[in-house]
Amino acid sequence: MTTTNTKRVTHAATTTRRSGGEASAQHAESLKLDALIHERARLAIVSALAVNDPLSFNDLKKLLEITDGNLSVHARKLENAGYVKCTKSFVGRQPRTEFSLTALGRRALEGYLDQMESVIRAARK
Repeated sequence: MTTTNTKRVTHAATTTRRSGGEASAQHAESLKLDALIHERARLAIVSALAVNDPLSFNDLKKLLEITDGNLSVHARKLENAGYVKCTKSFVGRQPRTEFSLTALGRRALEGYLDQMESVIRAARK
């Protein structure tokens, strides 16, 4: 997006907020997506854990077809937010990392899905 287009979008949003009143501001607030979950790899991790809880690092990596590094970085962000729990253990002498979705993570995913459904309904009108 060019600088001119950015200014137009910003101006249009400001004008809409001023002229649309409180209802428009509330509508705009309700469409703010959880940026943490909205990223593709993190959405995939949370979604996979919602239906396959818990999953080992290797199982999750294979399921999502992402690299070790990508999985590690995105899982850490979700863990820091409290959306995912990481449990490390040993099976014999081999380390095992398992991920599970926390109650907060499940609520965040459900909220995100509700927001996306709202966007889809609005787009179909």
